[in-house]
Amino acid sequence: QVQLVESGGGSVQAGGSLSLSCAQSGGQFIWYAMGWFRQVLGKEREFVAAITWTGGATRYADAVKGRFTISRDNAKNLVYLRMNSLKPEDTAVYYCAQRRGLDIATTAGDFSSWGHGTQVTVSS
Repeated sequence: QVQLVESGGGSVQAGGSLSLSCAQSGGQFIWYAMGWFRQVLGKEREFVAAITWTGGATRYADAVKGRFTISRDNAKNLVYLRMNSLKPEDTAVYYCAQRRGLDIATTAGDFSSWGHGTQVTVSS
């Protein structure tokens, strides 16, 4: 059974940076696209970024484009999210997800495995 464990969350002031990591175990890592989502209490989980299994293509939500970067290391079964120029509205629980497929998806229902999330808090 696939397990995803996020790390790297924390508190930062607006304008700062954080890097999230997601470690995958228990199944295939290559051949599957990966993604990051975030959720604020009381709101739906929203797409942040996704990457193909090769890392050759990425997609970002408009709200984070130009500030966040998703990447992966297939040799280490890791996926990363580098977050720069953070804003208070980026505050959320961030989730790593694995898609059962090669191509990028942006809908939570297209991802089959999820981590437990890591809190990111950005203060103004």
